[in-house]
Amino acid sequence: MSPALKSDVAVIGAGPAGLMAAEVLANADTAVTVYDAMASAGRKFLMAGRGGLNLTHSEPLPEFLMRYREAMPRLTAAITAFPPEALRAWSEGLGQATFVGSSGRVFPNAFKASPLLRAWLRRLDSKSVQFAMRHRWTGWDGDGRLIFQTPNGQRLVNARATVLALGGASWPRLGSDGTWVDALTARGVRIAPLRPANCGFTVGWSAIFRDRFEGQPLKGAALSFGARTVRGEAMISRVGIEGGAVYALSAELREAIAAFGQATLRIALRPDLEIDDLIARVSAPKRKQSFSNWLRKAVQLSPVAIGLLQEAAIASGVSLTSLSPVGLADLINAVPIQLNGTTPIARAISSAGGISFSEIKDDFMIRRLPGVFAAGEMLDWEAPTGGYLLQACFATGAAAGMGALKWLTR
Repeated sequence: MSPALKSDVAVIGAGPAGLMAAEVLANADTAVTVYDAMASAGRKFLMAGRGGLNLTHSEPLPEFLMRYREAMPRLTAAITAFPPEALRAWSEGLGQATFVGSSGRVFPNAFKASPLLRAWLRRLDSKSVQFAMRHRWTGWDGDGRLIFQTPNGQRLVNARATVLALGGASWPRLGSDGTWVDALTARGVRIAPLRPANCGFTVGWSAIFRDRFEGQPLKGAALSFGARTVRGEAMISRVGIEGGAVYALSAELREAIAAFGQATLRIALRPDLEIDDLIARVSAPKRKQSFSNWLRKAVQLSPVAIGLLQEAAIASGVSLTSLSPVGLADLINAVPIQLNGTTPIARAISSAGGISFSEIKDDFMIRRLPGVFAAGEMLDWEAPTGGYLLQACFATGAAAGMGALKWLTR
């Protein structure tokens, strides 16, 4: 065992929340060491940027804050203090200007995470922030010292303040594996169970549909559950359905499945057509065309959309060809899909649950653990994709850093 080391502030977790907390502290000339179980910083951040790093969103702040649902009151102060405009300015200060896409999402001009992360790590290095990689935090010893498991054995650290930013439990191979839950639970900290968020759902597809349409997108659809409707794309997977529009409804769908064992997602395949127009189209004569070919031409449905209609008809015990024009039109714009479960949390984009906000002070210090702060996905909040996830991670990281700074100078 290595002798105990001293550190002004230990930041545990080298993702956006932890690195932002470290930057806030380093800007105040505080000695900071960032610890992470992985071999390099920002593993999940880099993964998030593979298809284009969606930093934040450009919608007005009141609407933006509504995206955090029940957690909005507890996140408002942090996001207001470090809003989307501040995040964009911060990125530009690192040489990575941003632009607003057609959907209102904000991206770096480079469209990647790696240039931004490299510039950020260089700046942290210039501020004397230290990094200790391959350090897996497992809790505290009897004297309140942080315990890390390293390739060279156990290491103990005395810290005047600690910022925990270990992420949730999605994509565990990138570092956020949720193992911190046991250490905090042992200290009496109340934690809401970690659950998949922005996730896919399982469906009992027929073998024919699954084998033919796995990996096929449903474009231009409108997905509905309860009173909410989301426009966007969905993707047929081997086990069910996923994609941006599905993720936007995932919280409601997940809770319904938890309560009732299943949930019915409804998909409008031609949401831009008025019902009278749609009825007129499906009233057109078929002549010698096959039913599928007639649907494709009359309603401009893709093969996967037609397959989905057939799946719904089989599930309900009816034949598509037996439906009246009104019945067929109604089905086309409200295809019922029975969801029977969520895909595993390890495959989810993010996770819900975490440290209950009742355990957190306004400065993000854990009430039961003086001098210990928490930020990012460790906290009990969730948000849809579109920049809201990263924005809250950056903002709560900055707030936890400010909280730790005030603790040191109290």
